[in-house]
Amino acid sequence: MNESDLQQFRNLITERLQQLDAEDTLGQEGKAVVELDQQAVGRLSRMDALQNQAMAKATDARRQGERARLTAALARIEDGEFGYCDDCGDEIASGRLALDPAAMKCVECARG
Repeated sequence: MNESDLQQFRNLITERLQQLDAEDTLGQEGKAVVELDQQAVGRLSRMDALQNQAMAKATDARRQGERARLTAALARIEDGEFGYCDDCGDEIASGRLALDPAAMKCVECARG
C-alpha cells in the first residue's frame, strides 16, 4: 500500500471520527436523567423516557467502540501495520478496508 492510499484511509478514518463526535453532541440529551415526578409526567411517559434513555446509552456505547477501533486503525497506519491481517499477515483487500477501515482481519480469517 503506497503513501497516497494510506492518506486516503487516514482521511476516511478522520472523517468518521468527526461524524462520531457530531453524533455524540446530538445524543447528549437522550442520556439525561429521567424525571420521576408523577405530577409532571405520567407513568407510561416515564417508561418511554427510560427506554429512550437506555437506547441512547447503548448507541453511545456503540459509538465509543467504533471510535476505539478507528483510533487503533490510525495507530496501525502510523506503525506501518495498517492493511495487514492480524491472524495470517496477508494484505487485507482494499475494498474491505474502504468499507471498514478499522478491519483487522482479511475476509478468510474473519470467516474463521
